[in-house]
Amino acid sequence: MPAVDARRSRVYAAEQQVARLLDRAAGGATTVDFFGSTLTVPVERRFGDIASMQRWVDGVLDLQPVLDRWPSTPPCQVRERRGGTKAHYQPPSEIAVPTSAWATRELVLCHELAHHLAHHDPDAPPDEPGHGPAWVAAYLDLVGIVVGLEVALLLRAGLDEASAR
Repeated sequence: MPAVDARRSRVYAAEQQVARLLDRAAGGATTVDFFGSTLTVPVERRFGDIASMQRWVDGVLDLQPVLDRWPSTPPCQVRERRGGTKAHYQPPSEIAVPTSAWATRELVLCHELAHHLAHHDPDAPPDEPGHGPAWVAAYLDLVGIVVGLEVALLLRAGLDEASAR
């Protein structure tokens, strides 16, 4: 039985902070001051339907850096979730996403796909909570690969600040 997921609310808080920055970049890349350095935050992909989210997930799982890092990961199915309040990962290979505007974004799919990657990672402890160290590592790596290293850095800082790493 998985351990209690004590990090979950802290992870969500860090994600919301990064999501707000990405929302500011929706009209085009934007810059932010990050401890004296200027980072250019890329435009985040948004999706219009489940089919486009499925294509994105399939494409991400076929990226060479993803195949190199998680070589034994099976395909993952995306389906619509009823209700608009949350997305979730259903082991062994399903992501459920509402079609609400907040959920049809790349950061949400990265979050859920990181659960899939961590679930199929042979090095991850089987009883680790959903937002444990294996998931955090997968999430940060995945965000760096597909959204951008700048966003992964901002997310890492938010997770550190929230004591969620």
